[in-house]
Amino acid sequence: MPSSTFNELKDLISGDVTIAADDISRHSRDASIFQVQPEVIVYPKDQEDIKKVVSWVSQHKSEQSNLSITARAAGTDMSGGPLNESIILDVTKYLNHVIEVGDYYAVTEPGAYYRNFEKETLKKGFLLPSYPASKDICAMGGIVANNSGGEKSLSYGKTEKYVKELNVVLSDGNEYNLKSLNTQELEQKKSQDNFEGKLYKDMHQLLESNYDLIQMAKPDVSKNSAGYALWNVWDRQKFDLTKLFVGSQGTLGLMTKIKLDLIKPKQYSKLLVIFLKDLGPLGDMVNAVVKYKPESFESYDDQTLKLAVKFLPDFIKKLGPLSLFRFLPEVGMVLSGGLPKLVLIAEFTSDNEKEVDEILAKVQAEVTTRFHVSTRITHTKADSEKYWAIRRESFNLLRKHVGAKHTAPFIDDVIVHVAQLPMFLPKLNELVSQYKGLSYTIAGHAGDANFHIIPLMDFHSEENRRAIPELSEKVYDLVVRLKGSITAEHNDGLIRTPYLEKMYGRKIIELFEQTKQIFDPQNIFNPGKKVHGSMQFALSHIIKE
Repeated sequence: MPSSTFNELKDLISGDVTIAADDISRHSRDASIFQVQPEVIVYPKDQEDIKKVVSWVSQHKSEQSNLSITARAAGTDMSGGPLNESIILDVTKYLNHVIEVGDYYAVTEPGAYYRNFEKETLKKGFLLPSYPASKDICAMGGIVANNSGGEKSLSYGKTEKYVKELNVVLSDGNEYNLKSLNTQELEQKKSQDNFEGKLYKDMHQLLESNYDLIQMAKPDVSKNSAGYALWNVWDRQKFDLTKLFVGSQGTLGLMTKIKLDLIKPKQYSKLLVIFLKDLGPLGDMVNAVVKYKPESFESYDDQTLKLAVKFLPDFIKKLGPLSLFRFLPEVGMVLSGGLPKLVLIAEFTSDNEKEVDEILAKVQAEVTTRFHVSTRITHTKADSEKYWAIRRESFNLLRKHVGAKHTAPFIDDVIVHVAQLPMFLPKLNELVSQYKGLSYTIAGHAGDANFHIIPLMDFHSEENRRAIPELSEKVYDLVVRLKGSITAEHNDGLIRTPYLEKMYGRKIIELFEQTKQIFDPQNIFNPGKKVHGSMQFALSHIIKE
C-alpha cells in the first residue's frame, strides 16, 4: 500500500490507522491454520468512520484493484475469516459498548466481548444462549458474522434465531437498518429509486425466481453455517435480510449495531456425566438421552481428558486452588489406563430443582440399564464446572501447549444426523488414521451430531501440509454423502469456501455469487470468503513458524 494511501486514511477518520509491525503481525493470525499479512489496520471510532472508509475504498478501487476491507472482532475465528491482505477494520478498540439491555433484548456494538455482554445481560436476568465454547475470548461481531452456536444450541438454536435488527454499512458507504419486513414494507423498499431500493428489488427477484431450488438446498441438519442462508430470507410473507447477514462473515457489508433477542435462563442446572468405553452404542445412547430434552448434550474424547490432566495447572488457575481435588478421579483414570473413549455431559435445567432431580434419575436409570456404562450426577455448580471447563477449554489448551506442533482446524466442524454416529465416527477415524503420526482430539455437541476434530500437525512437514486438502476432500465427501454440513458453526472462511460447490452444487453457488454481486459489486468486502475462494491461496498461506 502506498504511503499516500496510509496518510489519506489517517486524515480521513477520527479513529486510529496503523502500520506498526506488532499490529500487522497480530492481525495476520486468527485461531486458524493461516497467516495473511494485511497492509494497514484501521480502528474506527464510530459508524461515521466506517462509512468514510467504505466510501474511500469504493472510490479508489478502480485504481487500486487489491483494495478491500475485512472486519475483525476478537480474532478467534478458526476458518481464516478475518484475514486479508489489504485493510483490516478492527472494531474491538472503540466499537465495544453494550448499548442497552431491556426485557428479553439487548443492543450492542460488534466489538463488545461476549464476556462483558453476558455480565450486562445477566444483571437483568437474561442470556444470549447461542454463545460458543470460546465465550470468554470471543466478541459479538464474530458471533453474528459466523452464526455461532454452542452448548445450548440443542435447545435454543443458533445466533440466526436471536438477531432482531442490524445496522450495517453497505458498499455505497451509507448505513442502513435491516429487520424483518412484511410484504407491504418490502414493496415500499423496492419502490425506492436508490441503492437500497435496487438491492431489495434484486434480492427479492433472485429469491422468488429460484424459490423452490433455494428451499430444496437448505441443509437437512440441525445447524449450518456453510454458504449464504438464502432459504431463511423470504418465505413469501416475511422478507428479512438479517437472516442473510448472519453467518455472512462480513462479505456483504459491515455491522455497526446489533439488536438481539434474549432468553431467561433456568434457575437450576445439573449434569448427567456418562463415561463411554465403546463408541458402538453412541447413536442409540444419544437418542435415548435426547428424548428427555436436555438443554445441552456435549462430549469430549480420551485425548482431551489426557490434556486436561497434563495441563491441570491451567484449570486450577481458572477454577481456583480447591479444584485440584475435583480432578483426582480424572488423574486416577489416566494413571490406571481406565480412560473412557468418550465423556458425554447432558445438562438438565428447570426452575424447579425437584423436577431436575427426577428427570436425572430417570435418564440415569435408563442409560445404565440399557448400555451398562458408568455415570455420575453433579449436584452443585462447582461440581459441574470442571466438566464444562474441560469441554470449553480443550482447544485453547491445545493452542498453548502443543510445542512444535500446531492445532490444525481444517475438518473441525462437521455435522451429520444422530442416527449416523455409530457409522460416521469409525469411518472418520479410519480416514484420519491413514495419515500416520497425525494425532487429534474430538469434542463437540453429541446431541446435534456436530463434532470438532482438531488434528495436531507440524507445518514444517510437506507431507502434513499435503494432507490438509487430501483429508478435507475425503471427510467432506463422507459428510456430503450423509447429507450433513461441512460446517455447523465455524463457517467457511479460507479453509472451506473452496468446498462449498461439493456441498451445494453449481446452481446454488451461482446464486451465492449473484448475492455477493448485488451487495458488493466491486468485491470490496472480505474477498475470497463465501464465494470465489481459492484453495491455492489458502494453502500458500498456511503458517510456517
